[in-house]
Amino acid sequence: MSTLKFKTSINCANCVRAVTPFLDAEASVEKWNVDTNSPEKILTVEGENPIPELIMKSVSQAGFDIEPA
Repeated sequence: MSTLKFKTSINCANCVRAVTPFLDAEASVEKWNVDTNSPEKILTVEGENPIPELIMKSVSQAGFDIEPA
């Protein structure tokens, strides 16, 4: 399983709730988590072959900033 990390603007429980359907719909993502306590709001994504571009697109579509960590 591969792990990817991204810096995001996902900073609260409501933000996590807003992005959930977008990340859950991404087939390459098996598990994900956002550390809203970290200053960089790190999104950690795990999967067999997660595709960074698709994950970034999903988070952007949800209305949040994202960049590779």
